Amino acid sequence: MEFRHLRYFLVLAEELHFGRAAQRLAITQPPLSLNIQQLEASVGAQLFTRNSRGVQLTAAGQAFVPAARDLLDQASQAAREARDVSQGLMGSLQIGFVGTALYRGLTSILQSFGEAHPRLRLVLREMSSSEQLIDLRHERLDVGFVHTTHVPVGFSQILLSSQPFVACLPARHALARRKRLSLSQLQGEPFAMVSRAVSPDYHERFLSLCADAGFAPEIRYELRHWLSVVSLVAQGLAVALVPAAMQQAGLPGAVFVPLDAQTPPYDTHCLWIGARSPAALAAFLEAVRAFAQPLE
Repeated sequence: MEFRHLRYFLVLAEELHFGRAAQRLAITQPPLSLNIQQLEASVGAQLFTRNSRGVQLTAAGQAFVPAARDLLDQASQAAREARDVSQGLMGSLQIGFVGTALYRGLTSILQSFGEAHPRLRLVLREMSSSEQLIDLRHERLDVGFVHTTHVPVGFSQILLSSQPFVACLPARHALARRKRLSLSQLQGEPFAMVSRAVSPDYHERFLSLCADAGFAPEIRYELRHWLSVVSLVAQGLAVALVPAAMQQAGLPGAVFVPLDAQTPPYDTHCLWIGARSPAALAAFLEAVRAFAQPLE
């Protein structure tokens, strides 16, 4: 039994006339008759009666109609799914991200991509930058959104955004109403920061900035997430240097003051090595590029 047999059978079942059915199928009557005979031999039952009054479906033929339609629909669906996967329109991608990426375009990327590719499933995991680099190398992730000062060799990248650091202070802090301040003015304050294990690049950069300002910071709280850092500050327990995007968190009790000296940027990179679904990855990276911060 071939799909061609089923297609010919269903057209003849609708027309109940060999001439009209052959015309719809753009073939002549003899091949149509031969294919119906082959199908009946494969099924093991007569599907049509032929007499001087025309063509009629037998009881077996009537029972076979819905089954033949289901078989053709399943074949068509399977072909569509295979085509969609090959074209990057179906499948899944494993995506890692750091929390601050949610404030730097990631949500817009996800929304735009989801609307354009509703059959592509994105599986997102919030992870530190160092954890993502490990999982990308071991192919447990297809794409990662990380913060790093140096993109490791072997990775492809898109710079999604670049932002400055700002001082994050409790709303009742004596410096909270300043339009700008110098880092040295925070000497002696208890600091909250993301831990070295989570973001070694940021940790070293923070220590270097404080050293340039003439002091060694008192690091009282080391946390896993920037939101936790801002939350501690909002409760009056510490001060911090945070990426400017954290202003969008909207936590009451925390204020953000620009620094009077330029700091090294806090860059968000989209990284990848390869993918189990290359076409799906290519489609996703196209969405990332549409939201990436233009290079100056």
